[in-house]
Amino acid sequence: MKFNLTAQDPLSKARAGEITTDHGTIQTPIFMPVGTAGTVKAVHQHELKQDISAQIILGNTYHLYLRPGLNTLESAGGLHKFNGWDGPILTDSGGYQVYSLTEVRKIKEEGVTFRSHIDGSKHLFTPENVMDIQRIIGADIIMAFDECTPYPCDYNYAKRSIEMTHRWLKRCCDRFDSTDPKYGYSQTLFPIVQGSVYKDLRVRSAEVIASYEREGNAIGGLSVGEPAEEMYAMTEIVCNILPEQKPRYLMGVGTPVNILENIALGIDMFDCVMPTRNARNGMLFTKNGIINIKNEKWKNDFSAIEDDSDLFADRDYSKAYLRHLIHSGEMLGAQIATLHNLHFYLWLVKEARKKIIAGEFYDWKNTMVKRLGQRL
Repeated sequence: MKFNLTAQDPLSKARAGEITTDHGTIQTPIFMPVGTAGTVKAVHQHELKQDISAQIILGNTYHLYLRPGLNTLESAGGLHKFNGWDGPILTDSGGYQVYSLTEVRKIKEEGVTFRSHIDGSKHLFTPENVMDIQRIIGADIIMAFDECTPYPCDYNYAKRSIEMTHRWLKRCCDRFDSTDPKYGYSQTLFPIVQGSVYKDLRVRSAEVIASYEREGNAIGGLSVGEPAEEMYAMTEIVCNILPEQKPRYLMGVGTPVNILENIALGIDMFDCVMPTRNARNGMLFTKNGIINIKNEKWKNDFSAIEDDSDLFADRDYSKAYLRHLIHSGEMLGAQIATLHNLHFYLWLVKEARKKIIAGEFYDWKNTMVKRLGQRL
């Protein structure tokens, strides 16, 4: 994997770049639609490519490991062949999912034992086998196995946790570096900075992660319930330490406003279930603010969902019709809303990139932040 910085905003730390993988080039800043179980919910691959203009999507190690399982994925030739997506794929390590199973998992130095949410069967994730699992899934970008601490989190717990995450990272790197990709294309490993909302722990973790000199770095453990100001403060601290010449990925973030503010701090890559999950519940993100399409006020609004959009679904369907579909529980409602939200998120980062290259990002961002957060 290669990363080239192409532009820097003069009034912030926002930057534009290009990540090159064997499955294609990614222009940053970028938002990555989340395909938890091998699919971005309610969206065809051709829609992802042609209508949403996604450049990279996510798969989830925990879910794919349990179902369809490694044998099926390996027999298919990896996730790209299995799901028909020929662009880059990033897999998260499954750590976040495992830690959210608080009642049915145990964390030890060796790794994490947990019970499947599907059938209750017992499993063990270690830094080593999570590298092997992600190799088999076939992601272009593989994430290290870490512990994602909750919020709020006791300082001493957070300190012990980052120390274990760093020990696990050494094991991840050793295993990754001693194994080969399975399907004839290169794969790369990103370590993850942790440390909750404690400045000294974030500094320490960022220094350790940077010292491994991998091809990219991630920031985890944010957007887990802490105030946005805490998220921005931690991101700024970490971005000041992580090397400039490598992509920075802020995991699980977030709202359109969160994305713009974190781009301004130097983040290049984002993912979040918010645009897809909220779409299925009738929440639309637009250039002028947030719409709850279930509200009565849209019942007889026959204007286009977003009339200046280049997405067919935004122009062809009215707000009233989408409201009717969502209220009726029609699958098409979830499909249209998901298409809209993902298209909007990809439009937003593409527009941010244009503004960075033009040297106009900072003022544009400040204008957009006021607009995007308002309820319509």
